[in-house]
Amino acid sequence: MTIDTPPATRRSRLLPQLAKFGAVGAVGVLVNLAVFNLLLLTAMSASHWGALVATVIANAVAIATNYVGNRYWAFAKERRSNVAREGVEFLIVSICGLVIPVLCVYVSRVVLGFDSRLADNIANNVVGLALGTVFRFAFYRWWVFAPHRGGRDAATTTTEPVLTGATALPGTPDGGLVRD
Repeated sequence: MTIDTPPATRRSRLLPQLAKFGAVGAVGVLVNLAVFNLLLLTAMSASHWGALVATVIANAVAIATNYVGNRYWAFAKERRSNVAREGVEFLIVSICGLVIPVLCVYVSRVVLGFDSRLADNIANNVVGLALGTVFRFAFYRWWVFAPHRGGRDAATTTTEPVLTGATALPGTPDGGLVRD
């Protein structure tokens, strides 16, 4: 898809792409919840700043998980051959997106004085997640994986299997189940 793609075509691709992004994000949420709460129950339980540190670590692990899902599934047709540049851009957006839940936990703990595990989870995994998701989807779609940017993988323009060694790999993990 080029920059000259009609608006109706771009809009028709939005819903499937948003659904895939949501599924990848759901996995990221589970990873985030598990790591965050594991850290709060163990290594970060005694520290006053443990919730903030746990937020950063849990989000970093979820970011790594989400990069794989977004690159190879949600935005598979838009991925570029310059993996390093795309990865750096993804990391920049993800770090900016990470600031959102960290600020939410900081406001909850320091400004509002809520210091329970429930308050930390609401600040991080409800408020921070919602705001961060909107931010990340917008920047992934319009900057990191933007179709109008050059250097897209040739493999992403086909739904035929890509041969790697002796193994045939589908163009996307769902084998085209969710169409763009």
